[in-house]
Amino acid sequence: MFQFIVDTLIRTADLSLVALGLSLVYGLVRFANIAHVQYAMVGAFLTAGGMKMGMPFPLAVLFSALSCGVLAVLLHHWVFQRLMGAGAANAMIGSLAVSMVMIALMLGVEGSAPVSYNLPIGSTWQWGGIRISADECWSLVSTAAIIVIFNFLLFFTPQGRSIRALASNRELAAASGLNANAIIHTVNMISGMIAAVGGSLIAMNGSAYINQGNDLMLPVLAAAILGGLGNPMGAILGALLIAVTETLVTNINWGWLYGEDMVFMPTTWINAASFVMLLLALLLRPYGLFNREVRRV
Repeated sequence: MFQFIVDTLIRTADLSLVALGLSLVYGLVRFANIAHVQYAMVGAFLTAGGMKMGMPFPLAVLFSALSCGVLAVLLHHWVFQRLMGAGAANAMIGSLAVSMVMIALMLGVEGSAPVSYNLPIGSTWQWGGIRISADECWSLVSTAAIIVIFNFLLFFTPQGRSIRALASNRELAAASGLNANAIIHTVNMISGMIAAVGGSLIAMNGSAYINQGNDLMLPVLAAAILGGLGNPMGAILGALLIAVTETLVTNINWGWLYGEDMVFMPTTWINAASFVMLLLALLLRPYGLFNREVRRV
């Protein structure tokens, strides 16, 4: 039971930072930026590149985050902002095209082989039936710290109040003197940085690889939709629900049903199980389980 909780929290950490950024941007621009998940992939490779240049891991992650933040701002300013003029559907399709271009460029630069960070082998701790590595602990602690800091900035600072005001009523916020473009660019910078950190933390426990963003796309979109698009904190809860579903699929022993000692579902059913849950949730709550985004300022 306790190992199930640990595995669920680790998977939640993998999804939550990317889902948080996606939902945050959606709250302002009102289209699902599919290319957002590729910031995690690019961030993972940039962290590996920084370490090859001699940077320690924390500095390499910071370098990666800043680079992806700038990339997110440039893409929004030069591509997505123009696509939004033709409607949200065009912008979303355009973001898919941008996603494919980013994968192709990264594939040309890095190749198809996974890239390991070559970090020192950390300790693995075991208490009773619980087993967790030092890298997984650092990933959990770092993710929790980022979420707490983000929550403080969003709810307890003037800048966070401006973001919430713009997400709630763009026309009224503009009439109040808020610079909408500056806020949107700032949010894109923050979301790109958070996604890059998320991708780097995932790669720390495995490796950076080209399909990392694609593998995150479906569960991250499911988490953001479950949490109510535009609700960053809801996206984290959505990530938790998706993580619980995925962990259940791979951990429940169905042997009693077949008269066998051990029978587990194939891992290829993970995404199917997540989307069955998403479909059921949306049939009951069409705008997500936590659709009451931060409307009051």
